[in-house]
Amino acid sequence: MPVDSRVSQVRHLLRELLAGREDPESFFCFCVSILGHQETRVRFRELISPITYVHHQLHSQLLSIYQEYFLRDVDDELELALALSLVNTNQTSTQQPVPRSYAQLASATPAAPVRGHTQGMDTNISMGTHKTPGWTGKSPNVPKTPDRPKESVTNKTATSENKGKAEATSSLANDNDSQEKLDADNQSEMSRKSRRRRQRKRQQQLLKSPSSPRPILMWFRRDLRLLDNPALIGCLELGGPVIPLFLWNDQEEEGPGVTVATGGACKYWLHQALVCLNQALERIGSHLLTVKAEPSSAEVLQRLVKETGAGTVVATALYEPWLKERDEGVASTLQQQGISWQLHHSYCLRDPYTVTTQGVGLRGIGSVSHFMSCCQQNPTGAQGTPLDAPPTLPVPSTWPTGCPLEQLGLARMPRRKDGTTVDWAVNIRRDWDFTEEGAHARLEAFLQDGVYRYEKESGRADAPNTSCVSPYLHWGQLSPRWLLWDARAARCRSPKFQRKLAWRDLAYWQLTLFPDLPWESLRPPYKALRWSSERAHLRVWQKGTTGYPLVDAAMRQLWQTGWMNNYMRHVVASFLVAYLHLPWQEGYRWFQDTLVDADVAIDAMMWQNGGMSGLDHWNFVMHPVDAAMTCDPIGTYVRRWCPELAPLPDELIHKPWKCPTSILRRAGVVLGQTYPERVVTDLEERRTQSLRDVAEVRQRFKEYVDQHSGCDLVPLPDRLVEEALGSTGEVLRCGSRFLLPVITRMEFKHQTADPDKADGRGNPYNAVLKGYVSRKRDETIAFLNERDFTASVMHESTQQRERAERHHCLLEGLPASPSSATSRGRPRRTPSKDPYSIVPGGVAMPQR
Repeated sequence: MPVDSRVSQVRHLLRELLAGREDPESFFCFCVSILGHQETRVRFRELISPITYVHHQLHSQLLSIYQEYFLRDVDDELELALALSLVNTNQTSTQQPVPRSYAQLASATPAAPVRGHTQGMDTNISMGTHKTPGWTGKSPNVPKTPDRPKESVTNKTATSENKGKAEATSSLANDNDSQEKLDADNQSEMSRKSRRRRQRKRQQQLLKSPSSPRPILMWFRRDLRLLDNPALIGCLELGGPVIPLFLWNDQEEEGPGVTVATGGACKYWLHQALVCLNQALERIGSHLLTVKAEPSSAEVLQRLVKETGAGTVVATALYEPWLKERDEGVASTLQQQGISWQLHHSYCLRDPYTVTTQGVGLRGIGSVSHFMSCCQQNPTGAQGTPLDAPPTLPVPSTWPTGCPLEQLGLARMPRRKDGTTVDWAVNIRRDWDFTEEGAHARLEAFLQDGVYRYEKESGRADAPNTSCVSPYLHWGQLSPRWLLWDARAARCRSPKFQRKLAWRDLAYWQLTLFPDLPWESLRPPYKALRWSSERAHLRVWQKGTTGYPLVDAAMRQLWQTGWMNNYMRHVVASFLVAYLHLPWQEGYRWFQDTLVDADVAIDAMMWQNGGMSGLDHWNFVMHPVDAAMTCDPIGTYVRRWCPELAPLPDELIHKPWKCPTSILRRAGVVLGQTYPERVVTDLEERRTQSLRDVAEVRQRFKEYVDQHSGCDLVPLPDRLVEEALGSTGEVLRCGSRFLLPVITRMEFKHQTADPDKADGRGNPYNAVLKGYVSRKRDETIAFLNERDFTASVMHESTQQRERAERHHCLLEGLPASPSSATSRGRPRRTPSKDPYSIVPGGVAMPQR
C-alpha cells in the first residue's frame, strides 16, 4: 500500500481518537500495524503534531506511549553499538584496558554532533523525544551488520559484557583499591534507572551525524501566504526542517514620530490573517509559532537560534526605512554568530532601493509615468512566474516555546464600564474573507466581471467595479506578481488597473527617498500654510456627520468596513484639505487607524499630493456635490450608508438642503436632527481662501519658487543628486541642497502671478472637478419646486421682477444692472455667495 494511503488511514484514526471512539494505546497499536515499526518511529511525532496545542494532554499521553515503546529498542541498539566498539578496541589495542561499564565507555568517547540536532540545543533532552525523519538510531562509525533477532543480539551483548567483567575481575583480584572500585561499578550497574539516565545523557554524542541539516527559521512578516512565496521555497531548497515564525514588537512596527504604521483596523486584519496562515500551515503538516518580540526582535531571534540550533533565518524584505534599518542590525548580529541571513524580494514588483533615474533624468519626478520610465530604462531582472505552494513542509523534532496569538494584543477590543466588550469589528468580519483562498477568489471575481468596466467606471461608488484586493496585497496574502500574472492571463485590457501596481511601487520608492514622508511636507513653503484649528470640524469629518451626504457615506463606510474605493478617498481628502482647511496629517493618521489596507507609503504619498505638498500635485479638487453626480448618480451609495436620507428623490439626495420643506416632511428628514446641517455652507469662499493661503506662502518663500517656470522647488536627497550629477561633493561644499523644480498645479502659478484678480472663480485654471448636471435634473427640480406652493409663488414673483428689469434695460439701451441678481427685494435666507444658498421653500438661487 502506498505511504500516502497509509498516512491517510492514520489521520482518520486520529480523528476517531479525538472523537472519543478510540483510546490512545489502541491508536498507537494501529499505527504500528499500519505503518510498520520503522515508519512509525520516523513519522509518528509528525502525525500527531496538529493536536499539540488544542489537545495538549492527549498529545503528551501519546508521546509517553511512543517513548516507552521505542526506548527499549534504542537501549538495545546502543548496547550493540557499544559492544561492537569494544570488540574493535580489543582488536586494535590489546594493551589498552577495557572499560568496565558503558558509562565509562561513553565518557571516553569524543563528542560529535548529534544527527538532526545542533550545538546550541540542550543535551539533557531525551533522544526518544527528539528524533528527526530518517534517523535510524545507529552510530555512523559502527560497521553494518546483518539484522538479527532481538534475543540473539541481547545474548551476544550479555556475553561480551560478562567476558569484559571477568577479564577486569581477574586482573584486579589482588588490588584492594581496584576491588572497591569494581564493587562500586557493579552496584551502579544494578540500578537500571541510573544506567538509562547516563545513557540518555550521552546519546547525543554517541549517535551524532554531521551530515544532518540544521533547522531553518522562516520569519513571516508581511508575506502571510503559501502561494508565490519565494522565501518559503528558499527554505525548502536549503533542505532542513522549517520553523514558521511570526514576531511582533509594537514599537518596532510603529516606526518613528507619528507614523502610525499599524492602526486598529490593520491589527485586527493581521490577527485574522495569522489565524488563517496557521490553518494553511497545518494542512501541510506544520504550524505557525507566534512570539512576542520583547525587548527586541534581534534578541528574540538570538534566543530562538540558540534554543533550536537553527543555522539560517529566512524572510522577505521590507522597505520602510526604520524596518530596513532593523533588519540590517539583525543580519549583522546573526552573521557575527555564524548564522546565515537570507532576504527575498516579493512585496513589490521592483525593489525600490534598486530603482534609479539614470538615463531618464529628474524631470517629472513624482509621477507614475516618470517612475515607469525609470524601471524600463534600468531593468533589474525578469519578474519570473509565480511559485506554487509547497505540498508539505519538513518540521523539526522539537518546537521552541512561543505564546498564544491572543497575547500579541492585535485584536484587543475596548471594554465599557460595565465590563461588556465593544465589538467594533463585527462588520469587518462580515464583509471580508481573511484567507489566502478568499484573496484569490476576490481577484478572480473581479477579472471575470468588474475589470471590463474598470477603465471608465472605476470611480463609481454604487457599483463593484474595483478589485478590493488592496488589503490582501498589503498583508501579502496575494503577491503583486501573482496579481499581474493573473491579470495578463485573463487578457486584462485595462492599463489603468495594471498601472495601480506601478503606483504602489512608486509610493515605496518615494518613502525610501524621503523617510519623513508620513509627517513632514516635502515642499518647504507649505509647512507654513495656515490651517484651521477647529477640532469640531475634524470630529464631524471622522464620524461622517458633515452634512454632505457623499462625504458622510464614504466616512461611514470606512468606519464600518475599513475600506472605501480610491475615488471616494479623493473626495473625502479634498473636503478635509480644501474646504475644511485642516492639515493633511490629520487625514493620514485617521486613514492609518481605520483602513484595513493602511499602508504607510501609499497613504503618505497620496495625502501629501492631496495636501498640496507632495511631489505631484493633484490637478483636481473634488466638489462634494458635483462629484456625487459622477460616482453615485441616483444615490444608491448614499442610501446604503446614510439610510436616514433614503426616502429623498434621486435628484435631491446629494443636496438635502435644497429639498423643499414638504418633501423633507414627507421623507421624515429634519435637518439638524435626523441628519446634520452642513458644517460649512460657502464652499466657493472656502476654496478661494485656500488659494489665497497657497499664494501667500509662495510669496513669502520665493527662494523655493522657480522664477522661470513658476514651479515649486524641492530639496533632493543625496541619493538622487548622485544619480543626476554623479557626485554631491560640490553641492555639499557649498552648504546647500540641490533644488529641483517639481510638478505644480497651474492654478497655483496663476494665483501667485496675479493674487489680487485671480480669485477662485476668475482663475482660468480652477482645479475643481466638475460633475455633470443634466437638463433633465434641472427640469425635475423645477417641477418639484412647483409642487411646493410657497416656493413656487416666491420663485415666480422673483422671476417676473427680474424679467421686467431686463426688459426695461433693453428698451432704454442701458446695460444690465449688476445688482439685479442680488436685489434687496429678492427673498434670501442667508446672505452668502454659495451658489447653493437656501431661500424659503428650498429654491436654489445660483450666483451670477
